[in-house]
This record gives sequence, structure tokens and C-alpha cells, in this order.
Amino acid sequence: MDKNKKYKILLVDDDKFLVDMYSLKFKESGLEVEAVFGAQEALERIRENDNFDIIILDLIMPGMDGFGLLENIRKKKLAENSVLIVLSNQGQRSDIDCAEKFNVDGYIIKASTIPSEVLTKVLEIADNKFGK
Repeated sequence: MDKNKKYKILLVDDDKFLVDMYSLKFKESGLEVEAVFGAQEALERIRENDNFDIIILDLIMPGMDGFGLLENIRKKKLAENSVLIVLSNQGQRSDIDCAEKFNVDGYIIKASTIPSEVLTKVLEIADNKFGK
């Protein structure tokens, strides 16, 4: 990946306030962000355009949850070149273990991480995956 390339992010969460806050934080850092408000919408978006460098998703959403989205992505071999990061308030070991079964690249707990730390962690995870 080009060292100067800015990551393209798909942000998946049903909380408009958090989506707006994180989108602004990522965009201020020069990243390209597209936001969707649920797992089903995310799945459709990934099927249409599978060129996201990073997919950040919440676990608890109405309808299909984040685990369902991860399962669909893996089963259908979507987003194979994307970094998958869970950004959730679900910090129980069982939730983390379940997410790790889908080979996520990172797991960030919202409640214990301020937005600037989320940005830093997301970039660290992506840079490690893409070898920057």
C-alpha cells in the first residue's frame, strides 16, 4: 500500500451521535469515511463496493448485529483485504472471544477509550496490517 495513501473507512453503528463524532475525528485526520447505520446496510454497501481499507463496526445494533455482519463477511469472503475492527461497549471476555473467532484485527471498547485514542488505535492496527 502506498505510504501516503489515506485509508478509506466504513463506519458501522446505529448511534448517530457516535457515528458523527467518530466520522469528524477521522476526517479531521485526512481519512475518507463513509458511515452506515446498521449491519444490513453495511453488508449491502460492502457488496456494492468492496474497497474499504478499514471497517469499524459496533456489535449491538437492531436487526443483524455485529457478529452477524462479521459472519456474513467471512462466509461470503467479502472485504478480504480490509482491516476489521470492533468498536463496542461490549467488553466481556465472551464477546471479545466471539469476535476473535471471526479473525478481527482489533477490538476497542468505546467506554474506556476517548475518540482521539480510538483514532490512534485504528491507525496502529491498520498500519500493522498493511506493513507501514
